[in-house]
Amino acid sequence: MRLPRLIAALAVAGFVLAPTARADAQTAVAIDADDIGGVVTGPHGPEAGVWVIAETRDLPTRFAKMVVTDDQGRYVVPDLPAAKYQLWVRGYGLIDSPKLDAAPGQHVNLTAVPAPNDAAAAQY
Repeated sequence: MRLPRLIAALAVAGFVLAPTARADAQTAVAIDADDIGGVVTGPHGPEAGVWVIAETRDLPTRFAKMVVTDDQGRYVVPDLPAAKYQLWVRGYGLIDSPKLDAAPGQHVNLTAVPAPNDAAAAQY
């Protein structure tokens, strides 16, 4: 009697864990050596339609590139010149997130920061 219960428990555990693995695979971002990519999340999950800004002052002139996240919060900042970058999130109803250091070829997940009030959101 114990063996059927063990088999049933393992089957349930596999069923419960499988969607999590599938969700992680769906949010994975493919990048190459001159891209930076990742996922932006907020307090309620993935943040769709927010800007990710990559900026550097390591080049002869200031360089910035902006992209918008997809419906799963994923982003890729493509084809960046070799340099050290600062990345942050900006969007409606948000304040700028803390800037994180990054370099091409890295995966960087970012956290969106909700504005505490409408006045703060309007400043960005």
